[in-house]
Amino acid sequence: MTYPNPAILIVLLLLTVAPASAQDWTQWRGPGRDGFVSANNAPATWPEKLDRAWRVEIGEGYSSPVVSAGRVFVHSRRDPEEVVTAINLADGKTLWQQKYQAGFKKNQYAVEMAKGPHATPLVMDNAVITLGVTGMLNAWDAATGRRLWTRDFSTLIDTSKLFCGTAASPLSVTGRVVVQVGSDIHGGKIFGLDPATGATQWEWTGLGPGYASPVVVNVKGQSQIVALTEGSIVGLDAANGKELWSVAFPDEWHENISTPLWTGTHLIVSGTRQGTHAFTLAEQNGKWQVTEVWKNPDVAMYMSSPVIADGVVYAHSSKRKGQFVAFDERTGALRWATEGREGEHASLLLTPRHVVFLTNGADLIVAKRGTPAFTVERRYEVAESSTFATPVLLGSNILVRDATGLMLLTGK
Repeated sequence: MTYPNPAILIVLLLLTVAPASAQDWTQWRGPGRDGFVSANNAPATWPEKLDRAWRVEIGEGYSSPVVSAGRVFVHSRRDPEEVVTAINLADGKTLWQQKYQAGFKKNQYAVEMAKGPHATPLVMDNAVITLGVTGMLNAWDAATGRRLWTRDFSTLIDTSKLFCGTAASPLSVTGRVVVQVGSDIHGGKIFGLDPATGATQWEWTGLGPGYASPVVVNVKGQSQIVALTEGSIVGLDAANGKELWSVAFPDEWHENISTPLWTGTHLIVSGTRQGTHAFTLAEQNGKWQVTEVWKNPDVAMYMSSPVIADGVVYAHSSKRKGQFVAFDERTGALRWATEGREGEHASLLLTPRHVVFLTNGADLIVAKRGTPAFTVERRYEVAESSTFATPVLLGSNILVRDATGLMLLTGK
């Protein structure tokens, strides 16, 4: 990894702020919550190397950074506190930082995992909303860091079976903040909250959560929240939280982690032991019907979440010690798969011409879309420690979170 000299750095600082036409990255997996990077935010060409413009020590955690109006917001832990930091995108300077007590005892079997936080912040209007591993939900003023309100859901969290604590990233829908909390012992809840005050506007009660983040899908004009619990997939009316449908999706370790993918015609859900399944959603006589149309046991996503382009789903499967795969959304049939040993995790992003994989081993791999076989265009080593969080593309720049820090890399 090389560092720019001072003259180059001056130029970098003029270039590192994304152009006004570029999209902000304000939630888990980006504007559409689907890993898609617009042409404005995708590099015009991928450079031969990436240089580090800045790096900030922030503490441990798996929460992904988010970006709004030239600021980067990141949620981390310096035990026993959780920390929320606002960073100036242009130069890496800390603009504000807030801390709060969040003592957390991990499940005894989760020996290799850091203590989180896991959920990615949500920027909504002028607030940054964070959900900590203990179930502490806070709203912070994006400009100043002032705490606007708090909801403490820690009484719903029991980690005797829930290995890693609260993990579902907050969601914005119909002008509300939607959060999923709970545990094996206490059951699960999904709340629709007033973003100005945190007050509950609707509430759903059911099975305890998995670790996946909920998404919004639109099916023939019906806006639905789709969420995974420890043993099911549920669809809620986005307007009022009423349950529209539910289908069993059990896992013996309650590790429903991969974010569901709505293709426009199919709901694709995967697990490391269940394999990958596709469902159709249809309303008949006022009731929603969920029908499984295919399953592929040979593609099994663990922590990774897929992306889709032109009818092809790209993913990281836990099979063969980690495989990159591409399969047909209509049938589940494989288009291609790598040999394996690609790592235990990879975050995926989709650009208009490429699929980007960031492995937990800090390998950033840029592969071509629409090819009959896995075809690498560029490969970079981006960090000296593990990289579990989803990166953020900002034109010629990329934000990468490693085990304890956040960095801006540039191809300029």
